[in-house]
Amino acid sequence: MSVRAGKIMSLAGIELANKSSKELGELFRISLENGMHGICFSPYEEGQEAGDLINEDQIRRRMAIIKPYTKWIRTFSCTDGNELIPRIAHEFGIKTLVGAWLGDDNEINKREIAGLIKLGNEGVVDIAAVGNEVMYRGDLEEEELLDFMQQVKSAIPSIPVGYVDAYYEFTDRPKVTELCDVILANCYPFWEGCPLEYSLLYMKEMFNQAVRAGNGKKVIITETGWPNLGTSFKGSHPTKENAIKYFINAQQWSNDDEIAMFYFSSFDESWKVGDEGDVGAYWGIWDKDENLKY
Repeated sequence: MSVRAGKIMSLAGIELANKSSKELGELFRISLENGMHGICFSPYEEGQEAGDLINEDQIRRRMAIIKPYTKWIRTFSCTDGNELIPRIAHEFGIKTLVGAWLGDDNEINKREIAGLIKLGNEGVVDIAAVGNEVMYRGDLEEEELLDFMQQVKSAIPSIPVGYVDAYYEFTDRPKVTELCDVILANCYPFWEGCPLEYSLLYMKEMFNQAVRAGNGKKVIITETGWPNLGTSFKGSHPTKENAIKYFINAQQWSNDDEIAMFYFSSFDESWKVGDEGDVGAYWGIWDKDENLKY
């Protein structure tokens, strides 16, 4: 048995409730060093926000930090410098789930779709994601989303194409689900007010609902995580210990049951407080200054 395999086995069945902060920190490091299937890549430095131009140096610096711990990364845009991320990831030997960000601006949407197709033709897209929670937000009509998805599927037919949204949207929107090659489901017990103690069971239920909707298609958890600071949401409390416990439980399940999971997120992003409140800034495994938090 390898050291890595031994570490995975050592985490099996661990009861976390009575662990000290020091013990939890040690278990977190073991879990992180065992490696993740995937992680959502946060390129924005302090003072930047979505839509700002990002550069190659900051991408390479952050890619080097996460490389030892993940096989895949997920990106969210194909413009404003984000198109560099999958190219650099492939240089680092990391696979890519590349997203085109769709919203209510049709010109931006066209640029994003063109960028995704270009990257696909370059060979740096392993899975293509057309839109992220655009149905949940109501930014597009369903037929508009289906048209964008079909454009991408036709242009890069050898690459699996999906759409990212909350797990239940794949039950509610069978036409979108049918067009997906792979089901890309966001699963957030935190945002549904679930107490930490029941969060892993709840995430499994979310995943299984997406599996049923997919009717045999592969389901990937494209986002899940737990913040360590900020305001509680119903029964969900953002604390350092809860964030560590959620990470350990999620990674153990991903390893044991071979669940393809992209953890949210790599680095803290202060700009997200505008959309999500104060917890929005604290979802990273590393802080905004690129220091490991736990």
